[in-house]
Amino acid sequence: MVHKKATRARGRPRAYDPAAALTGARDAFWNQGYAGTSLDVLSDATDMNRPSMYAAFGDKHSLYLQTLDRYIADGAAALKQNLSREHSLAEGLHRFYENAISLYLEQGGPRGCYLISTATTEAVQDPEVGKKLLGALRGLDHAIELRLSDAKAAGELDPSADPAALSMIASAVLHTISVRARAGESRAALKAIADRAIELICGNFRG
Repeated sequence: MVHKKATRARGRPRAYDPAAALTGARDAFWNQGYAGTSLDVLSDATDMNRPSMYAAFGDKHSLYLQTLDRYIADGAAALKQNLSREHSLAEGLHRFYENAISLYLEQGGPRGCYLISTATTEAVQDPEVGKKLLGALRGLDHAIELRLSDAKAAGELDPSADPAALSMIASAVLHTISVRARAGESRAALKAIADRAIELICGNFRG
C-alpha cells in the first residue's frame, strides 16, 4: 500500500494579529501592572494560547518590553505631529496635552500614562525597564527643547527664555497630569493644569 506524503500548506497566514496582540497585552499590563498581570490574563488579552504567545513574543518580561517599545515609539510620533511647526507653539502644546489627557482617560477609566504607571515601579528592580524609561524621558525632554528653541528663534518666546529648563517643566507637567488622571482627577481639572503650564511656558507670546 502506497502512502501519500502529507504536504503542508505554504504561505499560511498567522492566526493572530501581532499589533492587536501587543495592544491587548499593553492594556492588560496598563490596568493591572506588570506584577499583577498573570499569564492567563495575557493569554486572554492577546487571544493566544501560551505556546503561541511564547513563540511570538517570548516570555512575559520580553512581551512587556515590547509593549514599552511600541508605546514609546507611538508617543514620539504623536509628539512630533502635535508640535509640528505648522502650528504655533501654544497651539502645539495645547494639542500635545489635550491628546495626552484623552489617552490617559480613554476607555472610560483613569489610566494615566502607560510608561509612568507601570515602568516607574518596575525600573527599581529591572535595569532593562529602567533604561527604557530613562531613555524615553530624556527623548521627550529633547524633542520639546528642540521645538522651544525653534520657537524662541521665531520670536514665539521671550528672548531670555531657557528652552532646556522650559522643556523639563513641560515634561514634568505631563507626568503630573498622568498621575492625577490615574488618581481620578476630572478632565476639566487636568485641562486647567495644562492651560496654566502653557501660559507659564509661552508667557505673553501665545498665538
